Amino acid sequence: MPQTPEPEVLDGRTQGILTAIVHCFIQNAEPIGSRTISKRFDFGLSPATIRNVMSDLEDLGFLEQPHTSAGRVPTDKGYRFYVNHLSDLDVLSSEDSARISQRYTLYRGEVDEVMAETSRLLSEVTQYAGVVLRTFTTTIFKRIEFVKIRDQQILAIFVMESGMIQNKLIMLDEELSQDDLHRISNYLNHEFANQPMREIRRQVLERMQEEKARYDNLVRQAMHVGEKTFGGIVESESDIYLGGTVNILDQPEFASNVDQMKDLFAAFEEKSRLISVLDKCLEETGVNVVIGSETPFKDIHECSFVTHTYTYANRTIGVLGVLGPKRMAYPRVMSVVDYTAQLVSKLLTQG
Repeated sequence: MPQTPEPEVLDGRTQGILTAIVHCFIQNAEPIGSRTISKRFDFGLSPATIRNVMSDLEDLGFLEQPHTSAGRVPTDKGYRFYVNHLSDLDVLSSEDSARISQRYTLYRGEVDEVMAETSRLLSEVTQYAGVVLRTFTTTIFKRIEFVKIRDQQILAIFVMESGMIQNKLIMLDEELSQDDLHRISNYLNHEFANQPMREIRRQVLERMQEEKARYDNLVRQAMHVGEKTFGGIVESESDIYLGGTVNILDQPEFASNVDQMKDLFAAFEEKSRLISVLDKCLEETGVNVVIGSETPFKDIHECSFVTHTYTYANRTIGVLGVLGPKRMAYPRVMSVVDYTAQLVSKLLTQG
C-alpha cells in the first residue's frame, strides 16, 4: 500500500491513543471521548491526560471534533496513519477462506463470470461493495477477427491470452469486403500477436507514418483499421463490475445523510470516476488502500478503497477490491481482498 509521508513522528503513547480512537470509531461510528479510551484501554493514564493527547492530535490534523461537546473522530490523515502502521493483517478465518474458495469451484476460467462473481463475493463477505476492474491496456493480445455488418460498419472480435473476449463496433472511413477484412486480420495477427494492447497501439501509430504504409495497399488499410480498432479499445473505459452497492445503505454515515448517499450512488452510476481511481491502483503492489480525499472526486470522499491487482501468468490484467466507508475494519478487509486476489489469479492462470 502507498506509504504516504507523515510530517509528524508520534511518540509511542500518542500513537497508541490514536490507534485506539480509530479502532473504537470503526466499531461504534460514534465520536470517541477520553473516558471511553481510559476505560477500554490500559494506558495507565487519566481521562484528563488522554484528553490533552487527543487535543494535540487534533492540532496535528489526525482527529477532528464534529461538535463542541462531542468526542473526536479520525480525519483522513488519522486513518492513513492507522493503515500505514498496521503491523499485520488479520489472519483470515477458516470460515471466510472456505466461503471464498468454495464459490470458485464452479468456475474454470470463464473471465466474465469470474469477475462478476468476485464483485458479489467480496460484497457478501465484507458487507461493503465489491468492485472489480478488468483492463485491456496491459492484456496480451492473441488474435482478432473482423465481421462486416453493413457498408462501412464492422465488428471487431478481440481474443486475449487470458481468455478475455471483447467485441467492438467500428465505423471505417472506407467500405471493405469481408475478404479484405480477413486479409487485414491475418496481417494484424501476424504482426502483433503476443504483445500488450497499449504497445500495439503505439506501434500502429508509428507505422502509419512509414513509407510502406503509404504505398502498400494492404499495409495502409491494415494500419487505418488497426488505428480505429486498437486505439479505440485502449482509450475506452475498462470493464467494471460492482456488487452489493446496496450494502452502503446499512452504514450509519450514509443512512443518516441523504445528500451524501445520493452523491455516492451517482458515482456508482457514473462509473468513469470509479474506473479512474481503480486505474491508478493497477500500479500498486500488494494490498493498496485509498482513503477519502486521496481521490479527486468529492462525492466519494467519505469512502475508502481496499484493492489488490490480479494477474494472468504473472501479468497484471486488473484490480479487485472493496469500496466502503472510511470507517471500515481495515485489517480484516485487507486480508479478504489479498486472499481473493491470489485465488482469482490462480484460477485465471490455471483455467
